[in-house]
Amino acid sequence: QEQLTESGGGSVRAGGSLRLSCVASGVSPYYMAWFRQEPGKGLEGVAAVDKCGHAIYDESVKGRFTVSRDNAERTLSLQMNTLTPEVTAMYRCAARRGPLNSDSLKLQANMYSYWGQGTQVTVSS
Repeated sequence: QEQLTESGGGSVRAGGSLRLSCVASGVSPYYMAWFRQEPGKGLEGVAAVDKCGHAIYDESVKGRFTVSRDNAERTLSLQMNTLTPEVTAMYRCAARRGPLNSDSLKLQANMYSYWGQGTQVTVSS
């Protein structure tokens, strides 16, 4: 059974850091990604990385967030630095088995088949 389990969320003050982790079981994903969702809004792609370690980021987090994965451990991480209240959301891990040939698709939620339940990130000013 395919399952993604996130951890590492929490509440921090602006300027702080958090590290999110996601463990995949039952699936060997080509792509793994982080999405976030605010109440009443849709899923927004944050960062994605393929099995070779090539990463792509949403413009809003470039330079502050770093995504990485360990294929042997089937884990995905997101190091988030210099946090601002605007990034407050539920962060969800996602995975897909096959490759994507366009960068524009890699942060689209409908490209991913497997999802975790999410971990809440709250940044206060």
